[in-house]
Amino acid sequence: MSLNLTIELSDNDLDHFTEALRRAQSLAAGKSPREITDAAGKLVEGARSRQAPDFIAERLSKLDSLIRMVHDEGWGLADEDKARVLTALTYFADPTDVIPDHIPVVGYLDDAIMIELCVRELKHELEAYEDFCHFRAAEAAKHGVDPATIGRVEWLEEQRQELQQRMRRRRERDHSGRIGMFRIR
Repeated sequence: MSLNLTIELSDNDLDHFTEALRRAQSLAAGKSPREITDAAGKLVEGARSRQAPDFIAERLSKLDSLIRMVHDEGWGLADEDKARVLTALTYFADPTDVIPDHIPVVGYLDDAIMIELCVRELKHELEAYEDFCHFRAAEAAKHGVDPATIGRVEWLEEQRQELQQRMRRRRERDHSGRIGMFRIR
């Protein structure tokens, strides 16, 4: 039997989480991107080792995507976008978050809420990254290589080739049976 719970956050609640994020950002001010993502990664590992409830685990998988996005050289996240993601991840680098993680079941509830807020804020970044990962995996499978070896250059080249093939097909379709203005001799 599953149960659907809805949590409605008021403006005051959202302010509370915004303030918690600001505190975490000030504590993480001197940390490198690697330190921030490592700390967030430890949260994911800790929750998995404690077998967090499914509603927590589902959100933690999104946190995992944000972490991978920052370090994926094939994706090549622009500095401004990387800063946005790292800003969101600083909350998870703070070991003294709103609800201590060691409390069974609810210890990760504040983290799940913050992940949900971050995912909403970064939904376009996540969607684009997931699309890129799917495309890269398909390309890797097509060529029989490891997806990690497929980068932006290959992706752009593949896209260019597909677009040019589409252009030629459309041109042939539009000009079939008639002579075009621009003939190559």
